[in-house]
Amino acid sequence: MGCSSGGCSTGGCSSGGCSTGGCNKLNTYDWLSDLVMPPHTKPFDVVEVSFKGTRKEYFRNNNLDITNGDFVIVELENGYDFGKVNLKGELVKLQLKKVGLTPESTHIRKIIRRANDTDIAKHKENKELEIPTMFKARTHALELGLNMKLSDVEYQGDKRKAIFYYTAEDRVDFRELIKKLADEFKVRVEMKQIGYRQEAGRLGAIGSCGRELCCSTWLTDFKMVHINAARYQNLSINQLKLSGQCGKLKCCLNFELDVYQESLKDFPEKDNNIIEFAGDLRYKQVKIDILKRMLFFAPMGEANGDWLELSVEIAKEYINQNRDGIKPELVIKPKVELKKVIELDFKNDMGMDSLTRLDDNKKRNNTNTNNKNNRNKNIKPNTNAVQGNNPIQNRQPQTTRPVNTNPNAKPVNNNPNAKPANPNQQPRPVNPNQRPPQANVNANENKPLENNTVNPNQNNKPKFNKNRNNRNKPNLPKPDDKKE
Repeated sequence: MGCSSGGCSTGGCSSGGCSTGGCNKLNTYDWLSDLVMPPHTKPFDVVEVSFKGTRKEYFRNNNLDITNGDFVIVELENGYDFGKVNLKGELVKLQLKKVGLTPESTHIRKIIRRANDTDIAKHKENKELEIPTMFKARTHALELGLNMKLSDVEYQGDKRKAIFYYTAEDRVDFRELIKKLADEFKVRVEMKQIGYRQEAGRLGAIGSCGRELCCSTWLTDFKMVHINAARYQNLSINQLKLSGQCGKLKCCLNFELDVYQESLKDFPEKDNNIIEFAGDLRYKQVKIDILKRMLFFAPMGEANGDWLELSVEIAKEYINQNRDGIKPELVIKPKVELKKVIELDFKNDMGMDSLTRLDDNKKRNNTNTNNKNNRNKNIKPNTNAVQGNNPIQNRQPQTTRPVNTNPNAKPVNNNPNAKPANPNQQPRPVNPNQRPPQANVNANENKPLENNTVNPNQNNKPKFNKNRNNRNKPNLPKPDDKKE
């Protein structure tokens, strides 16, 4: 995450905004840069220069006015290279000790000059050629059947040499591959084998913690990581979770290993301790919490028994008492009842409607339509009219009401809504212009129906509801339909 990708949100490297070291890989914080050197002292003339990836080398400065972050042209055995000043001053002496060099070593070459615009433009052209060169080299390796993986390519500043970085589990004979690459790209080819951790450091990635990989930002020496480091820290032995981007165990498993090992010294030596209490109660150790310094014991013989939580000091005391033949009394602390969470009702202070108002209406409409459909399905045809049976005969017999013999009793009115009769009311006069009731013209209507016969003049069509939601409404012909 460099400055070009927006990693420096506080102003860039020049203003000291990169406090996390995102702009330079494997950078070193110069905590002596703000101190003033004593008079009559010469600054240290060796400078640390970084190249592509995690490669760093040391060169001698011949009184050139350069600062950290400047691009320089350095001297090589055959030609020159383009690099960036990463560190200068007294801290470079400590860096030389790590590498195994001395300030008077003859292996330290010189810085030729500061890079100009032409050198920077040529360096950009070389970087654009790296990806197509790597793809072509991979195709040649596949054609030759070499069991290797080309991960990165780096051109020298003068474009006379190209370094190919690869990873392989076994020894690879790449002599034919070097000949093909030299003939195609017209450069001197150097093959360099690196490990999987170095490959991840050169390419860079984001780890499972959400930050840049340690091997691509600050980690320089790679130590061996054993699976026991995960066991000491009570981590689940899952290869996918414990592996990093390189496919090996994560280097951060070693960071806190010393703290866990020191804490485990206070715990009992065995992992399957058994504590016996009075009353033939036996508890077996099932789990430990190193950070809380607690041990957990489960009752033996009970599948769903409550676990016993003991501190390290109390657990060691009980174990020592069992060794002496003493069975202590089991003291179980009462369980702490959790407070019930009171769910507060929603209070509409903003005057907004409920979010589920539409859902309620949908449910209400669905229930209404379902009830109507069920009502229509439950309607049974009148079979008594067709078969000629009398429905009154099928009813239960009704008991006759006893006659009231009291002469002073009021007349019974079967209609509760009817008004009482007025004895002084006169009968309504007959209208002479009123039409008399029409007699039945069809004589067949008065004839009794035979069994299993239907009166053709009788209107037996079912009455349909005029409601528009009624699905049993017949399909009436439209006025525009033509009659055959």
